Amino acid sequence: MPIFEKIRRIFNSNINDLLDRVEDPEKILNQLLEDMQHELKEVKIQVAAAIRDGNKFEAQYKENLEGAEKWEKRAIVFIQNGDDARAKEALRRKRSADDLAAGFCEQFEAQQGSVSVLKDGLATLEQKIEEAKSKRALLIARQRRAEAERAIHQTVSGLSDSSALNAFDRIQDRVLDAEAEAEALSEMRQPSLEDEFDKLDKKDEIDDELAKLKARLKE
Repeated sequence: MPIFEKIRRIFNSNINDLLDRVEDPEKILNQLLEDMQHELKEVKIQVAAAIRDGNKFEAQYKENLEGAEKWEKRAIVFIQNGDDARAKEALRRKRSADDLAAGFCEQFEAQQGSVSVLKDGLATLEQKIEEAKSKRALLIARQRRAEAERAIHQTVSGLSDSSALNAFDRIQDRVLDAEAEAEALSEMRQPSLEDEFDKLDKKDEIDDELAKLKARLKE
């Protein structure tokens, strides 16, 4: 049907335009689904219009069929009354109604075929949209995971050359230097052997003085 060919052309055009203009897959998928929903709405309108036209053809077919039967009954009455002239006019109107009924019947049957095709196409489009929704959810999830993995790899790769890590290394070197300096100063402050001997000598002198003082107190 022309409506589906039109939708196909518009849809393909929109896809190509989106792929050229937008780099975000999620935005593309959302826009495509929005377009598909819009086209679905248009198809539903077409189907409803086709059904409405089919109903009109059926109503006109039945109306003219009833009209033909009515003129035939009138022709019979005119014949029974011996009025051939009016009977002929009634039969002419019956024939006209029969012709119209046949025409509307043909249109109704053709319209029924069109409605059937449109309904099948509508069901197919609805199914495709549901499939597209499921695929969109999966593709968006995969896209987000890929972006997260890429961001992690870029961060890890960047850290290997980052100034922050270099700063940590420099600070570590400074800490090591400070620790070495402190240890060296500590070693420098340890008493020498001469200092130890001087302390011992001073201790002996103090002991001697103490002994002398005790001896004097005993006198």
